[in-house]
Parts: sequence; structure tokens; C-alpha cells
Amino acid sequence: MAKRASRGYTHYSEEAVRLLGEAIRQGRIARRMTAEELAERAGVSRGLVQRAERGEMGCTIGAVFELAAIAGVPLFEADPVAARREALPSPSGWVAAPVPVLPRRARRKKPVEPKDDF
Repeated sequence: MAKRASRGYTHYSEEAVRLLGEAIRQGRIARRMTAEELAERAGVSRGLVQRAERGEMGCTIGAVFELAAIAGVPLFEADPVAARREALPSPSGWVAAPVPVLPRRARRKKPVEPKDDF
């Protein structure tokens, strides 16, 4: 199978992945784990750990989330106020208000007109 052309990502996405990778690295170091130990606990290769810590976009999200959980990086919090306090640091220049990632609704509901032409 031919390799796909590299995909372009927004600056926001690239920065978020880089920050998550750095948080995983800092969490791993704080827990005094080597990249090989983290990889063994997560069931992935050491190379994937290194790529995730560098913030490469090609890593699967499931593996990165598993690495973050093992490294002790808080990703989601039930309390929104605590989530803002403990979330990944935002780079300078970002707006302090949270940016919506997903739309509230995928499609607008069209009004259903009754079919009364018997």
C-alpha cells in the first residue's frame, strides 16, 4: 500500500500534542521511570513513547492516552473548575476561554412535516 501524503495540521493541534507529549515526559520523569519502563507498562514500543513525548502527530490517541494515564497526567476532570486549574498549560497568546472542540450538534434537525395527503 502506498504511503499517504503527509497531512497538514493546525498550529493549535500541533501545539496541543506537543504540550501533551511534554506533560507525559515530565510525569514519567517525576515518577522516576525510564522510557523503556513506561513502554513496557503501556504495552507499546519505546520508540512510540519517544515519538509521543516529542509530540509527533502520527501516534495513536489510545496509546498516547494510556501513556498519559500511567505517567499521571490528568487529562479530564469531572469538575470543570478543577479541570481548568489542572489541565495542560496553555501557550502564551492563547485565549483564556476554553475553545469548543466539537459542535453542539452534528446536524440541524429539520422540522418534520406531517404527510396528510392520503
